[in-house]
Amino acid sequence: MALRVPKAELPSELRENMIKMLGTVPEPEEVLAHNPKVAAASREFSNGVATWDAADASLKTFAHMAVAAQIGCSWCLDINYFLAQNHNLDLAKASQVPRWKESEVFTPLERDVLAYAEAMTNTPPTVTDELYAGLLDRLGPAALVELTVFIGFANFAARCNTAHGITSQGFSDACAIPLAPRPQAFGTAATA
Repeated sequence: MALRVPKAELPSELRENMIKMLGTVPEPEEVLAHNPKVAAASREFSNGVATWDAADASLKTFAHMAVAAQIGCSWCLDINYFLAQNHNLDLAKASQVPRWKESEVFTPLERDVLAYAEAMTNTPPTVTDELYAGLLDRLGPAALVELTVFIGFANFAARCNTAHGITSQGFSDACAIPLAPRPQAFGTAATA
C-alpha cells in the first residue's frame, strides 16, 4: 500500500530530533504535518501517554501490538516491537504478540490484557464484565484506567495510520528476534 497523501515537510528542528531518536522521521509525523495543529496535538498526547506509569510498560506495549495486529497496522507493530527492544522488554514475548492465542509464552495476566485489547478493538467492543473485573482485581483501578485509555489511543493511532496508507518503515529489522506473523490476514478484525 502506498501513502494516500504525500509527505509534508516538518520543521527542521523537529525533523532532526526525530532522526536523532529513531534514525529516521516517522511517516505518521510527515502525514500529520499537513495540518500543524493536528500534528502538534497528536504529538502532545502521544508524549503524554509515554509518561504514564501506573500500568506495566510490557502490558501496554503488548496491548498496543495486539491492537495493531488486529487492525492491520504494520507501522504500529513495527515501531512498538522496535521500542520494546529499546526499552529492554521481553522480545521473545513481544515477537509473539501477533500470534498470542497460539503462543505459550504469555502469563495468564498478559493473555487477559491481550484479550482485553482485542475486545476493545472489536466493532462493536466485546469487553465482558468478567474480563474487566479480573483485570481490575489484578491491576487496580489506576492501572486499568491507564491501560484502557492506552488501548483507546492505540486504536486511534492504528486506524489513522491504516486509513492514510502508512505501513512499516522497517524499524523492527534491527531486532534480533523476528516478529511473528499473525495467523490470519491483516484487517480481519473479529466481531465475536
